This record gives sequence, C-alpha cells and structure tokens, in this order.
Amino acid sequence: MSELATSIDALVAAATACADSARQQVGGLTDDELVAHQRQVGSIIRLVELSAAALASEVAHRSRRELGYSGLAQRLGARTPQSLVQNVSGASAATARRLVSLGGLIADDASPDQTLAEPWLQPLARAARMATLSGEAVEVIRSGIGTPSDTVSSTQLGEIAAILVDESLTLTIERLAARARELRDEVDAAGVALREKKQRELRYLRITPLPDGMTRLAGLLDLESAAILVTAVDSATSPRRGGPRFVDPADKAAAVALLADSRTNAQLALDALIDLVDVATRSTASKKLGARRPAVKMLVTQRDLDKRSLATTPSGENHGMGHLEGSGSAVSLATVDRHACDGGLQPILFDNDGQALNLGRTQRLHNSQQRIAIAARDGGCIGPDCDRPPSWCEVHHINEFSRGGMTDLADGVLLCRHHHLLIHNNGWRISLINGRYWLTPPPDVDALQRPIPLVSKSPAMRRMLAAV
Repeated sequence: MSELATSIDALVAAATACADSARQQVGGLTDDELVAHQRQVGSIIRLVELSAAALASEVAHRSRRELGYSGLAQRLGARTPQSLVQNVSGASAATARRLVSLGGLIADDASPDQTLAEPWLQPLARAARMATLSGEAVEVIRSGIGTPSDTVSSTQLGEIAAILVDESLTLTIERLAARARELRDEVDAAGVALREKKQRELRYLRITPLPDGMTRLAGLLDLESAAILVTAVDSATSPRRGGPRFVDPADKAAAVALLADSRTNAQLALDALIDLVDVATRSTASKKLGARRPAVKMLVTQRDLDKRSLATTPSGENHGMGHLEGSGSAVSLATVDRHACDGGLQPILFDNDGQALNLGRTQRLHNSQQRIAIAARDGGCIGPDCDRPPSWCEVHHINEFSRGGMTDLADGVLLCRHHHLLIHNNGWRISLINGRYWLTPPPDVDALQRPIPLVSKSPAMRRMLAAV
C-alpha cells in the first residue's frame, strides 16, 4: 500500500471519529471552544482541498488533449477531466473546475523547472500550498484582478494579489471578490470602460418552460442593469429586511401588511418583478411607464469629473470612473454622464476632500411637464431610423448638466436606451443649430464628421413645421 493510500485511510478514520464526536459533543462546548474548533476544521478542509486539487490536476494531466481518446477521462467515458472529477467525487461542476485549476496552479508553482503561466498569481499559489487560502478564495481573487493589459503590468497584479492574500484573513469570500475588483480599478482606471463593456456583453436572460408547467428564469446582469432591477425589487421587501419605518399612516399600514404576508422574501421579489413588467406593458406613456425609474445613486469625485477635459483614449473614453452605490465595482464616466441625463440617477457629488457638494439637485432633472412637452415635440427616440415610442425613451441633455448644461426644453431630447448608450459611450454628439437637431458621428465612423439631421417622429410636429 502506498504512503498516500495509508494517509487517506488514516484521514477517513480521523474524519469519521471527528464527525461522530462533533454530533455528540457540540452542544456541550463553550463559546470559545466552538469558535476555535470551527476555525481548526476550516484549516483542515483547506488541507484536504489541497489533496483533492493535486489528484484533480493529475487527472487533467492524464486526460490532456494530445492523448485523444486514450486519455484517462475519455477512456472512462467522461468528456473532460473536470467531468471525471465531478463524477467520482460527487462535487458540483464548479467545484470540479476549481480543483483542477487550483491543482495546476500549485503544481506549476512547486515545480523547480517550471514557471507559472500567470506569474502574477504566485502569491495565491504559495498561500494555497500553505493552506492559508482556500481554492474558492483563489478563484475570486484571480477573477477579480484579471490579467495584465497595456495599462497594468503583471508586476502590479502580483502586488495586488499579495495584498489580497493578507486581507483574505479577515474578509468573507464575497467581500474578497469585491475588494479584488476594487484594487484592479484603482490601478487600472483606463480599463474600467472596457471591463464594463465586457460585463455588458455577458448579460443574458433565459426563460425555460419546464415539464411540470413551471418556468425557470435564469440570467446574468451587468452592474448597471443589476442596480436598476435590484433597487426596484428591494423596495418591495425592505420592511421585511429592516427597511425604514414610515410616519405616513398609509405607508405604515402597507409595511405592516407586508410583514404579515405569508410569502417568502424570494417570492415577494419575484412578484415585485412581475408587477413591474405588468405595469409597464399595460400603462400609458403619460402615466406609469413614462415615470422615472427607482433612484439609483451614483458616486463620483470632482477629480474624476475634471478628467473629462484631459486627453482621452482612442475609443473616446477618459480615465475617470464612478461607482454605483452598494457596489464595489467601477463604471465609466460615459455611464455616469448617460445616467445623469435621465431621472434614473440621484447624483451625489463629492469634492477632493471628501465633502459633499450637493445631493440630488432636482433642477438638474427635466420635470414631468417638461418631459410631456419634449415627448410631444420628439414623438419618440429621435435617433436615425428608430421607432421607439416616448415611453421607451430617456431624456438626454445635449449639453450635459455636469458640464454646465441647462435643464430646459431645447436642451433635452428623447433617446431610446440604445441610442443613449451610443451617444455617451461611443463618442457621438447631438447639437442644436438654428432650431434643428443634428447628430455628429465620431471620427472613426466618419473622418469628416458630417452632421446627420434628426427628425421628429411626431406627425403633428412635422405637420406644424411644414406649415411654417
């Protein structure tokens, strides 16, 4: 019998005895003993994970692509080494992938004649080999800090990885993931817009009817979409989650009723989402669908706003950033500006000393009467060949408020979400010249930047102008 087999047999016996003792004696432990034993078992789990990762890595090596169908996984009927690990260990697919990845990382770092393919991950590999960092922590750090780019070197990422290893001792996995993204943003402000774009490209929604008549809803939201949806759904469950208590009798009665509701929070959240969709599809543009979205707070420093006057990247992005409240991830200033055009944002502006300069200036937003007038004038999105009605549109400041623009009728135009994104993220510009709106493309679309006339979609407006 091999030494490894002997060790595994001893581990099984010890783990069995430990599980039996825990079930029988856990109730008699003191608080200090309970916490200490939980910490010790956590360390043991990380050590056992090292063994599983080493085995999984060897399974992957014996199943490598060049071996074809003679590879270990393929001979045993598994499509990939991860699938084989999952089948024989009873782990989830995600856990199997993590074990294979962790095993390869540790093996490469421990080998004297082989360097890491991703050298910036060496602090993670060393911490994992010492069982001070779990495989799950390795994965969230690895994903959060990303890979080197034109603006961030592997050395910088290695330094970030080392910081995160130290901080992991006091952070939950969720907070560690957020902290990794935060540190990457700090050293790579120029890449915020690109990472934001990549996130948006990964978004999806799938609706799958099931055989029993139920329907499964699965999706992935980018940061901005999640902020809008989560803010709306959270408002339906906030009294359940320790939300504000209300002075208004009607609001208080509604909160009391919600607390007594037999539905779970998850059911309330789903019902709130369905209610939002139902209201949107049945309401008229002048009522609920055209109303402002739930307030999403955007945090941005004056220093970042000032960067818009500096040199920009070839894609037209600057190196500043903002943050959606409640999220550690950054968004580009293009997204900040686009949100600032419409009522879906409550701006909170800070100076360089961290002092609040203003909070949600209402005069920044076009009021309901102005929106009605703008909708009547534009008749929907004024983007070329766009048929989106006013109820699908946001009001865009052609001269951005944060850069001195005015909140008046002439300054606001209706744009659908697609064209609003195009204006703010791709360098297009709308101008008002002699009473008419023009769309100017960026130089990479039209080197001469020839203005494109924008026409109102309102037949009444076109009829009135034709008669003038």
